[in-house]
Amino acid sequence: MSNKNVFLKKYFLMTRSEENYLKTIFHLGGGDSKSITTNAIAEQMETKPSSVTDMAKKLSDKGLVDYVRYQGVSLTTEGKKTALSIIRKHRLWEVFLVERLDFSWDEVHEVAEQLEHIKSEKLVDKIDELLDFPKYDPHGDPIPTKDGKFQERDEKLLSEMSIKSIGICVGVKDSSVPFLKFLDKNNIALGNTIQVLDKEDFDNSLRIQMDGKEMRISHQIASNLYVKKND
Repeated sequence: MSNKNVFLKKYFLMTRSEENYLKTIFHLGGGDSKSITTNAIAEQMETKPSSVTDMAKKLSDKGLVDYVRYQGVSLTTEGKKTALSIIRKHRLWEVFLVERLDFSWDEVHEVAEQLEHIKSEKLVDKIDELLDFPKYDPHGDPIPTKDGKFQERDEKLLSEMSIKSIGICVGVKDSSVPFLKFLDKNNIALGNTIQVLDKEDFDNSLRIQMDGKEMRISHQIASNLYVKKND
């Protein structure tokens, strides 16, 4: 059996739980192949470290992670490829739900969590083509291409912007429903032009001008908004 067929067999035999673990390890590692502790994975997935250890052994048997006792878990090349495929599907589904089915950006994550486990690569490729190959999802996260590459973007948190600087809101660090609803309530959205007018020394809150309207936002909010500097 060829290496490609071996990989496909392993991939299609994967459970939803196994896929979720790979995605979590990828995110915790920041996309790199560094080792992640079982405690960190357990905390993220809200489970016991012993359960993570059991799963790490299963994924190791499938050649998707390298597991070293007392050191942690890291993705193999095939594991990273699988994780990127799952992330690609998730983010494409989010775009589809917002652009074609009129879901709001605070509704799509849970639905996409279910849809990302569909195995048909042909279906995903067709959705990608239908959406004209989007580079970013509704929250501003980059969508991996079919070969696992990201569109790089020079961005920083709004809280890190200097006074008088101007940027375009391009993403959110916190994609929780309460935060997204807060942004909607205050008409803060991707594509908004934001200028930092002043920063409060006491609590690091910001006074900003957004598309011509002045408002004050907390440091917590500013620390969860990504902006691309407008030169």
